[in-house]
Amino acid sequence: MTIAATNISPEGRAKRLRAASTALHEQVDQAVMAAEPFASREHYARFLHFQHRLHRRVAPLHADAQLQAVLPDLTERARLIAVECDFADLGLSVPELDERAPALPVPEALGWLYVVEGSNMGAAILAREAGKLGLSDGFGARHLAGHAEGRGLHWRRFTAALDAVELTPDEDLRAQAGAVAAFSYVLELVGQELNAG
Repeated sequence: MTIAATNISPEGRAKRLRAASTALHEQVDQAVMAAEPFASREHYARFLHFQHRLHRRVAPLHADAQLQAVLPDLTERARLIAVECDFADLGLSVPELDERAPALPVPEALGWLYVVEGSNMGAAILAREAGKLGLSDGFGARHLAGHAEGRGLHWRRFTAALDAVELTPDEDLRAQAGAVAAFSYVLELVGQELNAG
């Protein structure tokens, strides 16, 4: 894979990733809201466990030098520490997880990062719901906070960098497969964490 930045399609990779994963994305949204994660703080605690497993899974991607080279502000986009601070705010213990994230090649990793970064756009609605439980970007719902420059601009910066990564047509398909795999994993987590208890 070449890491030179160039646009390989007028349509843009972010739009292709969205098209490839829309059906699963909708399933995830419906499953999360059906679990009523903001019905009570007990429900919200399960939501934090769900978020912790997701962000722990992608934490190695945020620290990957190859990915940082093509997505310049990748490190600051990581939200695992914010999730762990939310546990501390609420007096909850951070789970000790044995599972290790498998290493991902760059194309697949781009698909996973697209999914996780995109979730921060939808987090605006979740943050408002968390507010009804007395939680905020300064207490208990830090990981749902938007970027200081605004969620929209922060997302556009990410998708511009994503679109600019040079991939072969085969690698581009692998990125799409990565996004599908990420949404499938999130759907699995919903069943394991949000519907528990």
